[in-house]
Amino acid sequence: MEYVIIGNGIAGTCAAEAIREVDPGGHIRMFGDENTLPYSRPMISMLLDGSVLPEKLAIRSEGFYEQLGIEPVFGSRISAVDVEKRRVEIENSSEVFSFDKLLIATGADAKPVDAAGTDLGNIFTMRTKDHVLQMLDVLPQARNPLVLGGGLVGFKAAYGLLKRGLKPTMLITSEYPLSMQLDENAGRMVLDELVDQGLNVQTGISVRSFEGNEKVEKAHLSDGTVQSCDLVIAGKGVSPSLSFLPGKQITANLGIIVNYHMETDAAGIFAAGDVAESMDIARNAPWINAIWPEAAEQGRVAGMNMAGRPVMYRGSLSRNVMRIFGLDLITLGVVNSIAGPEYEVFIKHDHRRKTYRKLVFRKNCLVGAILINQVEQGGILLSLIRNEVPITIPKENLLDPGFNFRKLMADSIL
Repeated sequence: MEYVIIGNGIAGTCAAEAIREVDPGGHIRMFGDENTLPYSRPMISMLLDGSVLPEKLAIRSEGFYEQLGIEPVFGSRISAVDVEKRRVEIENSSEVFSFDKLLIATGADAKPVDAAGTDLGNIFTMRTKDHVLQMLDVLPQARNPLVLGGGLVGFKAAYGLLKRGLKPTMLITSEYPLSMQLDENAGRMVLDELVDQGLNVQTGISVRSFEGNEKVEKAHLSDGTVQSCDLVIAGKGVSPSLSFLPGKQITANLGIIVNYHMETDAAGIFAAGDVAESMDIARNAPWINAIWPEAAEQGRVAGMNMAGRPVMYRGSLSRNVMRIFGLDLITLGVVNSIAGPEYEVFIKHDHRRKTYRKLVFRKNCLVGAILINQVEQGGILLSLIRNEVPITIPKENLLDPGFNFRKLMADSIL
């Protein structure tokens, strides 16, 4: 059996390991545009803030590919997938590679900044280890860093610069940070915390153009003002990497549509990780939850099925756990854009204690939660969402951080 895996991130790595468990003799060829061992992409922000060294990012040891009998082909991107001839092509090469089973685990690419002058020096995205290493090269000369975007990448970039002793300015298009993960109440709490920690945060604003002599020196903003900057980190989100897909032969929406075996509508071709659009448990609809644990599980499920062992993927579920200076924060499932009579929302907000709890129910099941500074029961709430446990008691009781979940589970069993 000839296996081809496009991508050597966590999804591709877990898929290769699963294939080898089931099929010790099949040939595995793995492609990656980065010439490196698999590494922890979520930890690259720790490389920026100085808490880890580059060599500590690896998630597999030297000799990983040799031990599993994997043929690595690194340093080039896939340019085309030929579904009918069962082969892939790489950029700037006439060589083609055949497959019996194919996994697309190409992840996502940073969205470009919609502004003039982005070709100037010292303007970076933060998606790979090399991106951060390039930032570290110019960091000693930086005095006026600018961070674009108030999502997770933007926040981590700003935090990393703060830890390095710099005072970055954050420009956020929305009215509060982490708008994809939080509602307005929670987002305003995060905004206040960032400002209290010395960050200059400007909301409802974006960059129109950059100016400089080879390297960036100024940013012209949407409100007509000009911001001095000698380092720019853009965290404007990501887009699934699927430009090489063959027209309509593999169905894609925002990501590649997969079934519960992580297989596309082209037989023998699978997708996993940030490029795959699978069923979301909380939303009960196809969705991309671009988080590390889901990518790992999807890769493993895909690998098992590729090697002939039928395994079902239950579906993905968004969740984020983070500490933002003095705020401990957990988000689970659906917390924004809630509409329809089937939804109920319960909120408990203590401004003095800086605590916030929001629970979202669809009919009798919990489908979303935000917890700030009372996060001890986050794991139990996650289990309730993932297992779609019907709530048979007054739903607002779950807002109490001391609620007896053992009694809830006993009542549910009865």
